Amino acid sequence: MMFTDRLFERVEPLWNSYLQHPFVKGIGEGTLDQEKFKHYMRQDYVYLIEYSRVFAIGAAKANDLETMTVFANLLHGTMNYEMDLHREYAEKFGISNEELQTTTPSSTMTAYTSYMISQAKLGGVENAIAAVLACAWSYNWIGKKLAKWPGALDHEFYGRWVQMYSSDEFTKIADECIDLINKLSNGKPERDLKKLEDIFVRTCYFEYMFWDMAEHQSMWPVKLV
Repeated sequence: MMFTDRLFERVEPLWNSYLQHPFVKGIGEGTLDQEKFKHYMRQDYVYLIEYSRVFAIGAAKANDLETMTVFANLLHGTMNYEMDLHREYAEKFGISNEELQTTTPSSTMTAYTSYMISQAKLGGVENAIAAVLACAWSYNWIGKKLAKWPGALDHEFYGRWVQMYSSDEFTKIADECIDLINKLSNGKPERDLKKLEDIFVRTCYFEYMFWDMAEHQSMWPVKLV
């Protein structure tokens, strides 16, 4: 059994709940309120900037050139391929690049990315990939599931999102993350595997919280002038 088989078995019920979340379901059915999606796009754009920092940390901590190259390729793919989708959508919805880059981070986005970065800094290179695995892997999993829903791939507004996250290009990014954690976890004692599993599970919970943040267009509990 690969380490990622163990991880998926642990979080499969949680991932199945993603598909029932009104935000994700709204993308798949094409019924999602566009204002909610715009809020999501802004928050996810600044999320990806912080997410990319974790790949940079992983590259810096890598003990061999092969691992460093994988992290560098993942960083490149995120900052170009994935962020291009956000810029494309932003233009479609009338959001400028400047507006994207100056988005005020929500409490959920801040908590999620702060957790990822702290875990990547605290441990070895394996912590870095554990911290980013949930995002790449679950988005690819969701994209492939939604791609089977009637009309999801062809929707005027949300079809491109489903197309991207179910695509061969994004599958390659997810597979590289999966392969890397399997490689870096190989031979680790159970106490270390449990730590990596805990990081992965918590980031999967943060993924659900991110969908919730998008659905409710939430920022911070108390609004200050």
